[in-house]
Amino acid sequence: MALLDILRRGRWFAALDPALADELVAAGRVVTLDAGQWIYSEGDEEPGLCLVVEGALRLEASVGPDRDVLIGLAGPGQAIGQSRRFGGGRRIVTARAQRAARVLLVPDAALPGIAARQPSAWPATMALLYDQLDIAVHNAALNLCLAPRQRIAIRLAQLADDTGAVAATQADLAEMCGLSRKSASGHILALAAKGWVEPGYRSLRVIDGAALRRFAGF
Repeated sequence: MALLDILRRGRWFAALDPALADELVAAGRVVTLDAGQWIYSEGDEEPGLCLVVEGALRLEASVGPDRDVLIGLAGPGQAIGQSRRFGGGRRIVTARAQRAARVLLVPDAALPGIAARQPSAWPATMALLYDQLDIAVHNAALNLCLAPRQRIAIRLAQLADDTGAVAATQADLAEMCGLSRKSASGHILALAAKGWVEPGYRSLRVIDGAALRRFAGF
């Protein structure tokens, strides 16, 4: 599949003016990552945009000097990042490959030149920042208001790709939902008993995403 077609699977990139999309791809570089390889760390000075081409990225935030917690995963087509000019500053999460991955990195230094030619660049960058904030706030709210099994259900529905495959492990789901590994496993098995999800060896597949969403109240 062509690079532009993959990136257009993401809501943010798909909504871009075609000329702006072409400029971002031209200004970026595709980087191949091994499983666990870091792209950037929380607190890094240089911002910019990162778009997932293949695989998945772990997004982690520190909760003290010696502990990071998984707050989300970014899959093909999804974009993360910000610009120093609008909503800038240091990186607020650590991003590293969940498994072998390819990403398109667009440096912050390239964005002013792109914006001079494509006026929609800055509004699009702000929209991306807003989308990331929206996701973070709503996921935090879900963890506060939903019962544990509902948290697992909605996360599974959110993380499933077009084929139903989920990049997260059971341990990842437990971490994102604030549960123990044992507790999360029990809830996944209960959802599997209803035919909504299929757990395997280090794999998870959503069978009925709509049922998971209804169960979680959506």
